[in-house]
Amino acid sequence: MKKDAELSPELKKVAREQGTEAPFTGKYVNEHAKGMYKCAICGNELFSSDTKFDSGTGWPSFTEPANLKNIELREDNNGEMRRVEVVCKNCGAHLGHVFDDGPAEKGGKRYCINSVCLELEPKK
Repeated sequence: MKKDAELSPELKKVAREQGTEAPFTGKYVNEHAKGMYKCAICGNELFSSDTKFDSGTGWPSFTEPANLKNIELREDNNGEMRRVEVVCKNCGAHLGHVFDDGPAEKGGKRYCINSVCLELEPKK
């Protein structure tokens, strides 16, 4: 697990201060490689590339987590909008938010996750 002092300024802002990277700027927005997306801080398995889809929102989007035990969902009432925050259960990193506007045939969820919080472990 990385210590907070080892985090890039962008990762620290998003993961520790609940920030958001600018849309369409993240390294995984247009990524199509197969593999497992892990937490960039602790390596916890978060999302499989099999559940990734192009939501057109500018952030990597997934229909479901790889393992519900690896994330925590928290009510987020910051600002004007009521949302549900997605947090790494192991290290507490803010990852993004989950919305109910995902593909209906896949359960209707859209886990909208900041690229900076992810590391893709390619499938071997």
